[in-house]
Amino acid sequence: MLKQDFSTTGLNQKWTADMTYIQTKRNGWCYLSTIMDLHSRRIIGYSFSKKMDTDLVLKTLESAVKNRTITGDLIIHTDLGSQYTSDDYNQRLTELHIRHSYSRKGCPYDNAVI
Repeated sequence: MLKQDFSTTGLNQKWTADMTYIQTKRNGWCYLSTIMDLHSRRIIGYSFSKKMDTDLVLKTLESAVKNRTITGDLIIHTDLGSQYTSDDYNQRLTELHIRHSYSRKGCPYDNAVI
């Protein structure tokens, strides 16, 4: 767990991910999923969908992986949403050798940077 330690010494050490709800006139509620590198504070992967499901966050992860080189020490930090705790998401993280850190239940400050 990051324990609110958002410091880094270089790129691709710590990433953080979250989703934002966006209400649109045409499609109603839609969802923007993003991943940010904590060193550069830049969004390195994103995906947009009408569904807030595991596929959305997997597409975001693949987007980030295409833009960055993964090192053996990479940690991704997320909240405890069902998309991030799903077997499919965690299996993909394991395949990519990315460690998963979760926010504590009911503590939004654990993922405040994104």
